[in-house]
Order: sequence, then C-alpha cells, then structure tokens
Amino acid sequence: MPIDLSEINKIIIYKVCIRNGHMLYEKYNICNTKRNLVFVCLSVAIVAGLSSAVYHGSAKAQNKTSIEPTGIKSAATNATKINIVLVHGQFADASSWNKVIPFLQDAGHKVIAVELPLHSMADDVATVKHAIDLIGGPVLLVAHSYGGFVITNAGYNNPNVKGLVYIAAVAPKEGQTENTAKNSPSPKVFEGKPVLIFDKSGFAYINPAIYHDFFVQDVDQAEAKVLAAVQKPANVSGILNAKSGPPAWKQLPTWYQVSENDHVIPPAVERMFAKEMNATTIALPSSHASLLSHPTEIAQLILNATKGITK
Repeated sequence: MPIDLSEINKIIIYKVCIRNGHMLYEKYNICNTKRNLVFVCLSVAIVAGLSSAVYHGSAKAQNKTSIEPTGIKSAATNATKINIVLVHGQFADASSWNKVIPFLQDAGHKVIAVELPLHSMADDVATVKHAIDLIGGPVLLVAHSYGGFVITNAGYNNPNVKGLVYIAAVAPKEGQTENTAKNSPSPKVFEGKPVLIFDKSGFAYINPAIYHDFFVQDVDQAEAKVLAAVQKPANVSGILNAKSGPPAWKQLPTWYQVSENDHVIPPAVERMFAKEMNATTIALPSSHASLLSHPTEIAQLILNATKGITK
C-alpha cells in the first residue's frame, strides 16, 4: 500500500560501506522529508549494485573458468549455418531439387540449385565452383547421379567446402571416366527400346517412351511426362570420356544414398562407391530419381550432413 509521508516521524537506515573487501554498517536517522526518502531509495540501489560487484569479483578470483560472458555463450549456440549447393545430373535440370529445397530453406540454410550446361565436365565443374564462390563458405555440396562426378572435382582443395552428399551418384577415383568408375557402360536399351535419342549435334535425351519406367518409375505418369519434356540435353560423348581429377571425397566427410530400385546406376555399384568413400550411408526403395520420389528422406540426409560437419 502507498506510504503516507505525514505519518512517518523517523526512518532509520544503515549506510553500507565497502572497506578492504568487507561490508561496514553505520546507523543513521533520517528526518521525515520526501527528499530524504529519495535518498533512502538511492542508497538501497547503490548498496545492491556494490554488493553484486563484490560477489562477482570474489567469484572470479576463486574460479576464473566458472563465469563466461553472455556473448560467448550466444556465439556458441548460434553457430554459422552451412550453405548448400545442389547439383543435378544428366537428363534433368535444377528444378529436380524443387521438392527438397523448401525443407532446407525452412531449416535456415542458404541454398543454390546449380544449372549445369552439360556441355563438358570441365564447364560443369567451373559452374559449381562459381556457385560455391557466390554463396560463400562453409558449403555442403550435394549431387545426384552424374552430379557426383562434378562435385568430386569441384570440391577438391576448395577451402569453402566442408562435406559431400551423393544421391545415387557417381563417385570416381582419379583418372576414371564415368563408365570406368561404374565398372560398366551406361545401358543402351531398356525393355526393347533405345534409352537415348540424339539431336543433330549429338546431344542426348532419355527416350520419352521409357522415361517413366527407366528413370522415375516410382512417381506418377503425369509427373514423369513433365520431367521428360523439361529434361536438359547432354553432350554425352564429351562427358562420358572426361577423366576425373583427384577426388574431394578423400579429403572430406561424405554421405551416400543408395537407390535400391535404380535402373541407371546398379545399386551394387552405388554401395561400392559408398564403401570406398567410407560414407555415412542410407538406402531407399527408390528409382534413380530418389530426390523426386523420396524428397523428405533426402532432405533429412542433407540436414544430418550439415549437423555432422559442424560437430
């Protein structure tokens, strides 16, 4: 309840002094005035501040490691987010990551889905390096299919790159081409139909007649028709004959997803890549295009990798 100053005859306070690290108390009588009441309040505040200073100073003297500035704790708990560069494979484009990207962005990561020219392996590696420079480090490189060949080279000796994720992807050793890395040539026929069709310049497309059953058999036919229509042509002869440089997977932590129902890269070959890299591995009952048919699981693998490289 409020204090009626007219009813107060005398206020007794104790002045607290700090001398040689000890608190000394001196008794004072204060007359009944508003000014003296303000003095009382100020005295109490000063005493509280001095007492706190003495306590913290004493604690530091006893144990220097027990007290940390608040700013240091905040910096530790707000660690830099990993930036993510996504790399598509042949016969696809950057939009193949559309179902995965929202999960990564909602988790607070910066994301670039690179659009590869697919004219040569050297051009594709240069394109990914440009994206790494643009988004800045630390970077996690994620690739599907042929994109694995690209990140194996783009991530090598790149200080911004901290980890690699392979999604049903090629992971060559130094000097290998895509076919020698897989220990087998890419299939030319599927269910009696040619896998690839070529334009006059020698750029290839997956035959729309088999696109669904060969490439994305676990998505619906309507989606497969759209994917077949937007697929990006690839200079297959130039890409397949390119030799890999030193592999980044020998330098960096790796993750790998095996597609158990893959018609493009045999699942046994995918497991071989994962084993050679000593990758953290998951397997999904998926077609080659697992990023389209299992986007939640693929996104979770990528997010797990971002956590793995920040430990």
